[in-house]
Amino acid sequence: LHSAVTRIQVQRPGFNYTFAHICILNNDKTCIVDDIVHVLEELKAARSSNRTNFAITYPITYLKDGREVYNGHQLGGVTVHSKDRVKSAEAIQLTYYLQAINSLNDMVAEKWESIFCDTVELFQKSNRKIKMYPFTSSSLKEDFQKTSRVSERYLITSLVLVVTLAILCCSMQDCVRSKPWLGLLGLLTVTLATLTAAGIINLTGGKYNSTFLGIPFIMLGHGLYGTFEMLSSWRKTREDQHVKERTAAVFADSMLSFSLTTAMYLVTFGIGASPFTNIEAARIFCCNSCIAIFFNYLYVLSFYGSSLVFTGYIENNYQHSIFCRKVPKPEVLQEKPAWYRFLLTAKFSEDTADSEETNTYESHLLVWFLKRYYCDWITNTYVKPFVVLFYLVYISFALMGYLQVSEGSDLSNIVATATRTIEYTTAQQKYFSNYSPVIGFYIYESIEYWNTSVQEDVLEYTKGFVRISWFESYLNYLRKLNISTGLPKKNFTDMLRNSFLKTPQFAHFSEDIIFSKKYNNEVDVVASRMFLVAKTMETKREELYDLLETLRKLSLTSKVKFIVFNPSFVYMDRYASSVGAPLQNSCISALFLLFFSAFLVADSLINVWLTLTVASVEFGVIGFMTLWKVELDCISVLCLIYGINYTIDNCAPLLSTFVLGKEFTRTKWVKNALEVHGVAILQSYLCYIVGLIPLAAVPSNLTRTLFRCLFLIALVTFFHCFAILPVILTFLPPSKKKRKEKKNPENREEIECVEMVDMDSTRVVDQITTV
Repeated sequence: LHSAVTRIQVQRPGFNYTFAHICILNNDKTCIVDDIVHVLEELKAARSSNRTNFAITYPITYLKDGREVYNGHQLGGVTVHSKDRVKSAEAIQLTYYLQAINSLNDMVAEKWESIFCDTVELFQKSNRKIKMYPFTSSSLKEDFQKTSRVSERYLITSLVLVVTLAILCCSMQDCVRSKPWLGLLGLLTVTLATLTAAGIINLTGGKYNSTFLGIPFIMLGHGLYGTFEMLSSWRKTREDQHVKERTAAVFADSMLSFSLTTAMYLVTFGIGASPFTNIEAARIFCCNSCIAIFFNYLYVLSFYGSSLVFTGYIENNYQHSIFCRKVPKPEVLQEKPAWYRFLLTAKFSEDTADSEETNTYESHLLVWFLKRYYCDWITNTYVKPFVVLFYLVYISFALMGYLQVSEGSDLSNIVATATRTIEYTTAQQKYFSNYSPVIGFYIYESIEYWNTSVQEDVLEYTKGFVRISWFESYLNYLRKLNISTGLPKKNFTDMLRNSFLKTPQFAHFSEDIIFSKKYNNEVDVVASRMFLVAKTMETKREELYDLLETLRKLSLTSKVKFIVFNPSFVYMDRYASSVGAPLQNSCISALFLLFFSAFLVADSLINVWLTLTVASVEFGVIGFMTLWKVELDCISVLCLIYGINYTIDNCAPLLSTFVLGKEFTRTKWVKNALEVHGVAILQSYLCYIVGLIPLAAVPSNLTRTLFRCLFLIALVTFFHCFAILPVILTFLPPSKKKRKEKKNPENREEIECVEMVDMDSTRVVDQITTV
């Protein structure tokens, strides 16, 4: 396999590049390769010459030339004999280091990596007894973006399902009052806003990433509810009003709450898009969400509002809601075939008594279901105890999951399944977790290496977490030099160049010391690099995070300027900050929203109930997502932030209608709130869930996390809107006063009579006016 890899060629005009042309070179101008390759070569030579005295020790072994090499991160699943002699190993890790010194070299190296993966996979087919997992510097990027490609057909399926259900939710048997086009146009409004945001991000040089898959579902939950709420308000207007008056009533009734929730979205995601967020992916996600939500608000005011006016004129003219054709009178329809009468079924105003005119839309299935059945059932005295009991069970399971919350630090959580990253990471954690990771330790300043105090400083700040040979040997070597500070730098650096690079432990680190020439042929050490290997437990990922934090603190407090790096630190750092920063931002935005809404709501009890509802929903979502094997990572935290807004979106209108209602009973106002806002909530919820279902089948851990979090948010919020709040509000404040009949004489009716007397002196009442 090693020979096959070194023979890889990258064809460029006029020249074919091999590994030898782009590798990092040793002091003798040969490519640096892992020491395990030399171990295997010597083992092969020993077997060919029938020598049985060659032994491999672990984690440090010795080559034929006496050089001590470390193989803890290159041999995995090791079984040892007495002491440290290797009996067997289940895995071997080979690493190839490429240069990236200019654009051409970088381009060739990128192409070489691609051919490298193909070569390993081809080699795998002819050697099925062993399993190989290639991984390159670009594998994570490719596998992360692969989520978008594997999600395409599922998203198309989701779009088709949402379009179908949005049309059905707005349809009814009455062909005049049915609004299927408004369901489709509502979804088109959301789509236009999302595409506008994506276009602006692209034009301003923004970067796309797979977390953007969540933005259409954020827009779906917020945008569709706003349009359905407008349509619900339209159903409450009187049909004998002019279209302008009906439209004004719709905007007055629904746009205030929609404006407030839009402002909340903008504040929440605006803080996430600010410099307070130190994760670029999360910042771009929040920025895109803000732009999409802002344009969605404008499009609802203009595009969807105009569409509502247009369909209003169609309804007033008794035109078909789909074909826009004038609907014939009932007597004309009687002469038509049955299928024709079915398609053009409508109720005319002259056929309806005045007392029934306001109930024309009750034939809508969801309106009819809520008003005739559900509202009476959920407020029934015998149902309430079961709802309260069910809520206690909900809280119990949520608490059980909340106590088991863990932060996600697994690389596989952000990429598509069945990818090189998943396979490589799984094998890495299984076989090489005892001695990992290999950490690059970079001193990036010119320091007095010959100074004993400097050597002591370096040793002091690394003591306690360095477990293995390379770095300690480097420091020991510096200490053994025992050079006085008065020795000229030139003499020291010459000795360092001639002696250190010939030291057996560091013969393969020829490029790890960078010299800089000065005047009079004097040289100076401007930078150096060593490697640390941490010993971690196989079952504790938290140790890697603790190690990262320890090294970061040391780099800030040490007198020697150094940085540390390992590819796994990227993911540890990502998850460490992706949990803390969004939670901090969400707390800031929640406090701001409570302060902001305190000046806008008409009653402080609305704020109190809204806060309690949001807390209950978020607590349940966190608990149940933990029980559903979802960790607290970047995606889940962003979903939790969105969950705050989603809950306010759906619960605020219900609570506002109930709290502001006067007279009558609590039960009466609970029913009224459900009748007014329940249909819009139910319509948006059905479309949202149907849109989420295809996401569960996407072969990606990122979309799996996205689906589970968003599904739980929608389900728990729906449970609170239609079960918990309607029951609890019937016996908790605010109280309502029952309306009493007032029979005082001040409210009596006065009748003015105008009498006329005819020729026969017959007195008759010609006119009666009620005052």
